Amino acid sequence: MKLKRAFLLTILFALGLTAIAQPRQDFTKSADSDPAAKAVLDKVKTKYEAYQTLEAEFTLTIEIPEQPKETQAGKLIQKGDQYRLDLQDQAVISDGQSVWLYLKKNQEVQINDAEPEDGESLSPKDLLRIYETEDFVYALTNEFVEDGRTVQQIEFKPLSNDSEYAKIRLTVDKSNSTVKRIKTFAKDGARYTLEMDKFTPNKAYPASTFAWSKSECPDCYVEDLRF
Repeated sequence: MKLKRAFLLTILFALGLTAIAQPRQDFTKSADSDPAAKAVLDKVKTKYEAYQTLEAEFTLTIEIPEQPKETQAGKLIQKGDQYRLDLQDQAVISDGQSVWLYLKKNQEVQINDAEPEDGESLSPKDLLRIYETEDFVYALTNEFVEDGRTVQQIEFKPLSNDSEYAKIRLTVDKSNSTVKRIKTFAKDGARYTLEMDKFTPNKAYPASTFAWSKSECPDCYVEDLRF
């Protein structure tokens, strides 16, 4: 899984189908986005940004054409611009200055600067603001009851033809403005679904949480790609 894709899938952690506002055919720029969807997203962003720290446990389901479905558990811990994303085969860790990509099976660690060359931040915190960029158009497409709770569904369409995604579907719990599910639809036919299992805000974490240590893998090969 690409580093960029892994972060997009965690946009922050989190189907009855009555249409509320199907995307219009003239949705060709970010300014065309649905105001009702923006109101929902503003509430989600405000809620998550109020936390000093957050910890999210989730289940990631990966569906790739002609391959068996894969399901794995994951955890995201975040404190400001610092974060640690742990998956079965890899971990992505940042102290806000550097990013460590730890490939567990390969026993390899790649270190990069926190800001990628194209200037697009991959921090989960910044992913909460993707709807404020000019990169997507989005709309509130459904509101329905799931597991006894009312949820709202928002679909994002990338505006660039070069995007590897056809669309992203976000499901939000209406009563508390928390993310329940994120599903991405890749142009190659792959589907990635992140289901929120548990969310814990405002826990205390030591600084070592947000930096990779040689003690995690003494035999790992380390490639430092920082400038």
